Amino acid sequence: MSKTTELVVIGGSWGGIHASLEILQELPENYSIPIVLVLHRLRNYEGSLQELFAKKLNLQVIEIEEKEQIKSGFLYIAPANYHVLLENDRTFSLDVSDLVNFSRPSIDVTFTSAVAVFGDSVAGILLSGASKDGSTGLKNIADAGGIAIVQDPAEAEVDTMPRSAIDIIPDCSILNLKSIKEYLLSLT
Repeated sequence: MSKTTELVVIGGSWGGIHASLEILQELPENYSIPIVLVLHRLRNYEGSLQELFAKKLNLQVIEIEEKEQIKSGFLYIAPANYHVLLENDRTFSLDVSDLVNFSRPSIDVTFTSAVAVFGDSVAGILLSGASKDGSTGLKNIADAGGIAIVQDPAEAEVDTMPRSAIDIIPDCSILNLKSIKEYLLSLT
């Protein structure tokens, strides 16, 4: 288990917007750990998740751009129709390669990329969703010694994503949204 968490990565799909707002809403604007949020959404959807989250959270909210530097106090949101990769120089890279698990952005791509850069200092959180995307990436985080947290399927709007992760990571932490929020607050 990691002694210090340097990065939090969160993934979700159906029900993930509500769940992520719930767990992030009390974090202070000077939160010391960067957070990367990957939510599935329609590729041609024009609405701005950045605006929605910025209105409801204390954190500084940014939609990820190519070569953006990863800094504490920020919530980084994956843009529609791009895979988000983390680079060794702790910047982001955007990729338009094929869909992974029928998704772009893919949670698995971002989670796996995060653990390649941050190793056991990554905390991964998988929320409500209607696909299996994120399970393999969260397993990679757990296998590297990072923290693997799954939203309690009984509480998830759609339990496919959390159940899929639990199936392949039997020792992951299964928490309700209140407990996930308390965990995030405890990190600083």
